[in-house]
Amino acid sequence: MNLVRSRIIRLIITGCLILFFQKALLCQTFSFKGLISGWSTFNTDSITKPLFGLRYIPEFSFKKSLSENHYLDFELSLNAYGTAHIHSFTDIKTDSKIDPYRMWGRYSSSRFEARLGLQKINFGSASLLRPLMWFDRIDPRDPLQLTDGVYGLLLRYYFLDNTNIWVWGLYGNDELKGWEFFPSSSKSAEFGGRIQLPLGNGEGAISYHHRNIDPNQGPFALFTPVESSIPENRFALDGKWDLGVGFWFEGTLTHQSSEALPFTWQRAFNIGLDYTFGLGNGLNVIGEFFSFTSSTKALRSGESITFSALSLGYPLNLLDNLSCIFYYDWDNRDLYSFLNWRRTYDRWTINIIGFWNPEQFQIYQNLPENSLYAGKGFQVMIIFNY
Repeated sequence: MNLVRSRIIRLIITGCLILFFQKALLCQTFSFKGLISGWSTFNTDSITKPLFGLRYIPEFSFKKSLSENHYLDFELSLNAYGTAHIHSFTDIKTDSKIDPYRMWGRYSSSRFEARLGLQKINFGSASLLRPLMWFDRIDPRDPLQLTDGVYGLLLRYYFLDNTNIWVWGLYGNDELKGWEFFPSSSKSAEFGGRIQLPLGNGEGAISYHHRNIDPNQGPFALFTPVESSIPENRFALDGKWDLGVGFWFEGTLTHQSSEALPFTWQRAFNIGLDYTFGLGNGLNVIGEFFSFTSSTKALRSGESITFSALSLGYPLNLLDNLSCIFYYDWDNRDLYSFLNWRRTYDRWTINIIGFWNPEQFQIYQNLPENSLYAGKGFQVMIIFNY
């Protein structure tokens, strides 16, 4: 762990301890909650070799009123999990890990907030295939919707007409995020911003991000090592409107300034629709079209992948919900299918997921969970919230 990240963690912990033990007359609120989840995954090709897992995420939060509409709050949470892959009675492979999940402090008022530490930063309107998945790795197939955070400072200001401005600076995030092929250089800062504007009965936004990448690391590392890091700039345009049906688009353009890379430009585009039909209890339908291209010039053709996605959600009753997600790979003519039945109680949630997919994933290649859903099989997940 680098020096700056260590200082940020110490700052957050110190702030929590100061506020925890301070006996002031102003209003303050403590909260301790969390979730425990257990799952088992079975693949039909190896039904006798199941994978079992257990996860615990405790969360402590503290909020203190400084004055009217001015607050300080902190959040600390951990992600502790373990897995056991049973190959035979004498061959059981286990793995376990404990990581910080969220660790941030925030000052906020009615129109401004500043948040420092390990946090989730995400934006955009797409839900199934997101070009603007820059800093998170939220998988729409995951019942828990978990994602690692990033270390940094986020500033946001909200105007009275619903315009809002985001500015961020990141440091010490040297693991892959979102659609990244190469991780960020461990000793360089990242920075960027976003402006969201009301446009008619919806909103539009422009975003920018700069970082330096390390082409010698990650699953797509160069065969010939490069001595220095490579600058990368990302630009994005997105919007969402209510046209009787929900309509949105996201488009990104990324440039990496180096002759050592075979493709220095990447383009991603998504267009989507959302509508709830008045059938029975209401059938929600989301459809998206996604294209990603790597090329030598900004607008030149190159290597690309093209996907369509369809999500259906239907509440059977107050407790049960049925949903399914389909992805179609137009280049390889592969269909990815996920079906989830979910029953929800006050604190308990039960998920039974069936999947029927290709053995090799072309979608969400950076997500380690893909190996769980390769081929055909099912998963049972039980979640307890307290």
